[in-house]
Amino acid sequence: QVQLVESGGGLVQAGGSLRLSCAASRIISNLNGMGWYRQAPGKQRELVASISRGGITNYADSVRGRFTISGDSAKNTVNLQMNSLKPEDTAVYYCNADRGPYMNPIWGQGTQVTVSS
Repeated sequence: QVQLVESGGGLVQAGGSLRLSCAASRIISNLNGMGWYRQAPGKQRELVASISRGGITNYADSVRGRFTISGDSAKNTVNLQMNSLKPEDTAVYYCNADRGPYMNPIWGQGTQVTVSS
């Protein structure tokens, strides 16, 4: 079974930067794209950013201009560069692999990002 392994979370002060990385344990079949979601305590999981197999990116309004997603569809890796971090960015961040409407997505185990004020 394919696993997504995340790295790069941690504690940072407001205004600082972090870079999250995610790699698949083996090549994912039927991959449509990859992305990052986050879930803060007491809130629903939300999309942060995604990148399609063709390189088209999409961002949540709350992170546009501060976060940059990049990826290598051939290697099934995705990164999230997070700049100008705010305390409201504090959450567990999850890597996601989208395999289209007929297959379940694959999720990473999550990595904690904490931004102190």
